[in-house]
Amino acid sequence: MTGLIRTVCGDLSPGDLGVTDAHDHLLLETRAIPGTPLSTRSAAVTLARDFKMAGGQTLVQWTPPGMGRHGEWLPTIAQQARIHIIAATGLHQARHYTTTQGDAHWPSSLDSDDLAALFTEELTVGMRSDNGQACPTQPVRAGIIKVAAGYHGTDKHERRALAAAAAANRATGAPICVHLELGTHGPEVLAALDTAGVPPDHVILGHLARNPDFRLHAELAAAGAYLAYDGPRRDTHPTDWRLGDLICAMLDAGYSHRLLLGADTPTADRKDPFGSPGPAALLNGTAASLARRAGQEAMHAILAINPGRAFAWRG
Repeated sequence: MTGLIRTVCGDLSPGDLGVTDAHDHLLLETRAIPGTPLSTRSAAVTLARDFKMAGGQTLVQWTPPGMGRHGEWLPTIAQQARIHIIAATGLHQARHYTTTQGDAHWPSSLDSDDLAALFTEELTVGMRSDNGQACPTQPVRAGIIKVAAGYHGTDKHERRALAAAAAANRATGAPICVHLELGTHGPEVLAALDTAGVPPDHVILGHLARNPDFRLHAELAAAGAYLAYDGPRRDTHPTDWRLGDLICAMLDAGYSHRLLLGADTPTADRKDPFGSPGPAALLNGTAASLARRAGQEAMHAILAINPGRAFAWRG
């Protein structure tokens, strides 16, 4: 499987991805994020088609199991919108799995070994439904492992997920995508995964634009990790305006080959505090603005070349 990228409709060569939204959500439901959930197939198709109309070709959905992922819908959405979709297995922070009674629902209740088995199964055999049952339709396989860290640290839940992700990576070579809370704790996560046998170039670190510390980002890129700059979003607006300066600094320092862009759309509306313009605006707005500063060649590398490297499975 080395060198191939797993989409919901089959495996591709890295050069086939084209313009890529490296971190987004077409479907997502969680009590932890206020606003209208991304919960309908029709809305997901609309988001995907808008992205296609803006020039997009591949969307990487970081929604893990148990959060309204609806993996069985994704091949149809990809086909109707005529884009590639890469889906996630994995586990987010504990707050996304707490019921109204305070209990943890599946898969948050699994131990590390069972989580590792689940991640590996979803990558190689097929994804499960959001209640943990096998999907009734033709198996759809995940292509990435999504896990999370907390603000300047990791709790027991997050460490368990990171250990399971490392085991699944060792078994499959699938890349690991990490939610970094407000862009913190990146070096520690990278070191923990490296100790567990995951090379840094198998890791994509998300939300770093929320902590626009050039020296930190240069350190992570120099170690070999990929940096996913996502947004803009209403809740990240205080740092969104620094994205252009940060990317230009990273380009000047020689790290153009380590950068990715994503929209990270968390809800279906734009009225709540966590609203986001969406995947089409990533290309029509954010990328277009960055191209005027950094140049078309640099943006082509970030959008269309780097994702083929970052999301490829490695033996």
